[in-house]
Amino acid sequence: MVQFAGPLFNYPVTYEQLYSYLNQNKKHPFRVKLVETGEIIGHCELNFENDIPRLGRILIGNKDLRNKDIGKLILRELINIVFTTTSYTSIDLNVYDWNLSAIACYQKMGFKINPHVTSTITVKNKVWNAHNMKLDKADYLNINSM
Repeated sequence: MVQFAGPLFNYPVTYEQLYSYLNQNKKHPFRVKLVETGEIIGHCELNFENDIPRLGRILIGNKDLRNKDIGKLILRELINIVFTTTSYTSIDLNVYDWNLSAIACYQKMGFKINPHVTSTITVKNKVWNAHNMKLDKADYLNINSM
């Protein structure tokens, strides 16, 4: 729960928590739908609460569908939404340092670790460190024009 939602939700998730989340003005959640079957397989979010948009709560629920580049497709869609429909020139996200597959995916998309922005949280008496990663529009366009 903490990995996906941070402090936003408490287990067990209640209708009231979801209602509050869905009715926020600056967070834009999306369902991830598998086109072939119409099945909802995940979730992602654009968050406009900070100076630059933040990608967050990216999740593929079915473990069998993970590591199949669906995450990259989700990232590409979110990035394109921001860079084609707004005047923002950068995007960021936070990722726990032990989530190496996510970090590798983000780096392939052009995100770079911002060493000046870090955070920590304690989960079951263990400290989790988070990296902030940032993507500039120019870098993204350069990587994706090849």
